[in-house]
Amino acid sequence: MKRREQRILAQRKRNLERRLDRRNWKGAGAPQFGGGNVRYEMGARVQAIGCGGIGAMHTVVRGLGLDRAINERVRVLKFHAPYFESDHVLNLAYNILTDGECPEDIERLREDEAYMDALGAERIPDPTTAGDFCRRFDEATIVELQETINDVRERVWERQDESFFEQAVVDVDATIAETDGECKEGMGLSYKKIWGYAPLMVSLANTGEPLTW
Repeated sequence: MKRREQRILAQRKRNLERRLDRRNWKGAGAPQFGGGNVRYEMGARVQAIGCGGIGAMHTVVRGLGLDRAINERVRVLKFHAPYFESDHVLNLAYNILTDGECPEDIERLREDEAYMDALGAERIPDPTTAGDFCRRFDEATIVELQETINDVRERVWERQDESFFEQAVVDVDATIAETDGECKEGMGLSYKKIWGYAPLMVSLANTGEPLTW
């Protein structure tokens, strides 16, 4: 972060603290939710997205080379026309990160030009194409994808200080992955009356990151 941006954030923080300080309250006996100076304009060159953090996530992915590693090691597609394996994997992951609950929610991202511009994508796979990609996976391919992620994960750990490697706490627990259906193979009803699957999650308790499932 540039020094100028740090100064701006620090100043905004100080302004907010003064604003919330009860000693500075200058209320006049009127409701706080009054009229604001809000104007709506349509920008011709400026666009905004509701999931601004996705840009930071994608920068991390590219910085670690996760997208390149997926394309080199996970072989699912015979042709790349136009999508690569990393496009599909990231498309599904980013759908979840932006509060998507099912593959059909990808369609809302396909209709958001600002979102695709933020990722440098001309287009992204539609829900049907994403579903077809998932059906191409077998057990060996799933394991290879997990191992690819694990290998790239080590690059993140290499940037930690020495205290990070003193102790690792591994947490193993089952969780409920809720679904909308009730008749799919392998599903069950939890004690909370929730239909879904019960995968066993293995995570690193130190950071909360999943290791396998």
